[in-house]
Amino acid sequence: MNKKYETVINKNTFYFSNWEFEENYEANTINLLKILLLNLKNDIANRGCKQEIFIDFIQKNEFGLECLLVLNGLANENLKRIITIARIVQDKELCNLLRVQDWDKGRIYNDVKEWSDKKIKNLIKEDRDFATGLIDLFFRGSTNSFLAKTLPLFELKKLELQKINFDSDVMVDTLIRYRQKGSYSGCMGNNPETIIETILNDLKINFEKGDLPELFKNEKLNKRTMDFIIPDKKSPKIIIESSFLSTTSSGQGDKAKTELSIAELIKKHYPKARFVGFVDGIGWYVRKQDLKRMVEAYDDVFTFHLDELERFKKVLENV
Repeated sequence: MNKKYETVINKNTFYFSNWEFEENYEANTINLLKILLLNLKNDIANRGCKQEIFIDFIQKNEFGLECLLVLNGLANENLKRIITIARIVQDKELCNLLRVQDWDKGRIYNDVKEWSDKKIKNLIKEDRDFATGLIDLFFRGSTNSFLAKTLPLFELKKLELQKINFDSDVMVDTLIRYRQKGSYSGCMGNNPETIIETILNDLKINFEKGDLPELFKNEKLNKRTMDFIIPDKKSPKIIIESSFLSTTSSGQGDKAKTELSIAELIKKHYPKARFVGFVDGIGWYVRKQDLKRMVEAYDDVFTFHLDELERFKKVLENV
C-alpha cells in the first residue's frame, strides 16, 4: 500500500498535458482567434462600427461567432438558450430583434428542440437573416424588454454594442464578469432554493433538510437528501425537491427515473406526506419526455414564476 501511495506522490504529473495537442490548439485555435479579432478591430477602426461588418465577419469566418463571444463574454451555451427561447416564445419584440420569422418559419412552438452548434454555424453561413438577427442581439439585446425580465442582469449586461466594439473600459467589465462567473454561480443568493427558504421563513413554517430517517434506516441504497422537509424529519407533512436546469444533459432521464423511485419509497414509508417538486428552467422545457417522467413523481409541481410562488404559499397555508 505504501509503495503504491508513494508512486502517486513521487511521480505525480500535477496537470495532464499532451504537448502535440497543446501546440496544435495554440496554432489552430488560440492564434487563429487572436488574428481574426485583430483583423476585426482594424476593420472597425477603418470603416466604423457598422452592423454589416459584423454580419460579414461571422458569415465568412468559421470561428467568427467564437470571436464575438470572446468579446462580450457570453457563453456559447447561453447563446443557444436565447436562440431556443426565441423559437419557443411568441414575444413579438424578441422575434423582431432576432428576425425569427425570416429563418424559423416551419417551427412548431410546442415541440422545439435545441439546435446543435453545427446547425447554428451552418445557418449563420447560409442564412444572412439569421446572422443579422444574432448581430442585432449583440447590438441591442440588453434593451429588449423580454430579455430584460428573463435573463439575469449578470448575463443581460453582456448584450451591449460596446462589448463587441473593442471599447477598452467595457472590456474590463467583460474580464471581471468572466473572472467572477464561478463565484456568481455559486453564491447562495443565486440559488433558486433560497426563494423557497425565504417563503418558509416569512410564513414562519418550520423545516429541516437532509435524509428522511425511515429511508435511511430501511432503504440505505436508495436514501436521498431532501431539500425541504416540513415541519421536521420525524413527522413530515410536505417534502420538497427543487430542480432548476438552465442546460440540458443526458442525465435528465436518469434523474427523472430516480425521482420516481424516491416517490414510491416516500409513499411506502410516509404515506401521509405530500411530495412536492419545483421543476423549472429551459433545460427541462426542451427535454419534454424527461419532463413528463419527472413530474409524475410529485403530488404537485411548481415553478419559480411569481404566480406559482403565490400558489405555493396558499398550499402551505392550507396544509
